[in-house]
Amino acid sequence: MVLLDNSNFILRLEKIANEAKDNSSFTITFKRYDGHDRPVPRPEKKPLPKPETYMCLMRAQFKSKKISTVVRQGDVPTMMAMYSQFMKSKMDGLKRVKKVKSKAKAAKA
Repeated sequence: MVLLDNSNFILRLEKIANEAKDNSSFTITFKRYDGHDRPVPRPEKKPLPKPETYMCLMRAQFKSKKISTVVRQGDVPTMMAMYSQFMKSKMDGLKRVKKVKSKAKAAKA
């Protein structure tokens, strides 16, 4: 998995979205990140210290390509602005789902 800075993550995410536009999909996940790269130690060992501030780990996956970035607390507004701009520009091929009336409502009408 490639760890990128925030602006390069959005640029690579746009490339992934362009590749996936025609015939496949990609996933984006958000996860709270405490800065520890190791798993939680066993109960008999000394526990890992609690962080002062938590961060957000953003991951994107497309086929076998994986990218990620860590968003610090102060960078959240700018990163979310970039992410929302990305979502507005790339999510234009969505199909509108038609609402299906329930049988009870259809019988009354």
